[in-house]
Amino acid sequence: MTDELNLHSLSPAQPRKDRKRVGRGLGSGKGRYSGRGIKGQKSRAGSHKLPAGFEGGQMPIDMRLPKLRGSTSADAMPIGPFRTYSQPINLRDLEARFDAGAEVSPESLVEKGLLKNTRVDVKILGSGEVTKKLSISAHGFSKSAREKIEAAGGSISWLRGEPEPRKPKRRARTEIPQVEPEPPETEEEQVESPEPSEPEQPSAEDEA
Repeated sequence: MTDELNLHSLSPAQPRKDRKRVGRGLGSGKGRYSGRGIKGQKSRAGSHKLPAGFEGGQMPIDMRLPKLRGSTSADAMPIGPFRTYSQPINLRDLEARFDAGAEVSPESLVEKGLLKNTRVDVKILGSGEVTKKLSISAHGFSKSAREKIEAAGGSISWLRGEPEPRKPKRRARTEIPQVEPEPPETEEEQVESPEPSEPEQPSAEDEA
């Protein structure tokens, strides 16, 4: 470096270039329509901030296509404002983080780093094995997790009460009562039907 580095010899590594100021008169090179063309949607202010999927005002393709069945509405459960969420925690995580005889609760799960905060519901799932006796308090338990906890000598407690079993949607099939056939009549009860009488033939005198 031949020249010394001084304040008067400083220069940017890349020369500065001022941006083109559009719409500053016809002689500026970008006047009149300011590079936007003549009229139209793209010549208006805010035309480049359109939402994704905008098709010029016509019905967008995501609304034209048929939908599968299910809760796709913004206000439908469990997608809408009444949606629910449970943080799943497996038994293998409890086996690795807690000692035998420990009490497992949402607060202790936060301390062990298995749960972010206590504002969400906790559901214990049965992935893995548990060999320690634990007293677990949670909002939900899977069937396999409940069986493994009780088999290891532990206990569970529902924070919002044990849910009631779901009722079957279809009604139970009712059996139609069968009517027993009546016993056949005895010989005494049977009444002999009279034999049909032969029609009388007209005599010769009647014919005359």
